Amino acid sequence: MPPPPRVLVLNGPNLNLLGLREPALYGSETLADVEALCRETAARHGLETDFLQSNHEGALIDAVHAARTGAAGIVVNAGGYTHTSVALRDALAIVEGPVVEVHLTHIHRREEYRHRSYVAEVADAMIAGAGIHGYALALSHVAHLLEKSAA
Repeated sequence: MPPPPRVLVLNGPNLNLLGLREPALYGSETLADVEALCRETAARHGLETDFLQSNHEGALIDAVHAARTGAAGIVVNAGGYTHTSVALRDALAIVEGPVVEVHLTHIHRREEYRHRSYVAEVADAMIAGAGIHGYALALSHVAHLLEKSAA
């Protein structure tokens, strides 16, 4: 029996401070809570997850490059790099599996500079404003897209 498909869950800068950083905006759940939710959701869909957070753009890009051959899809919350990183966008553009973008807050109800997402240009879907539940929604959508492509 082949191993379950792996999905990379990638988190950008400052997400390591979830639960501490502006809890009124981002919630009181921690990144460990997000990881546990992702593992539970992935298991329900017959998937496994690799979970990575980095405050360094190059580390995120390296992880995307590695995922091109080692992951069936990517769930990405690029944090502030969403609005600034053409390099991360370009790395995600060459991923063959599904890419689903996640934001804890509704970025289109926030500051004007947060309305532009470079990641959205190459993502199959974006989930914004659902808090950490957005990660579960994103993984469910990746599973849906993988099933659809296998049919």
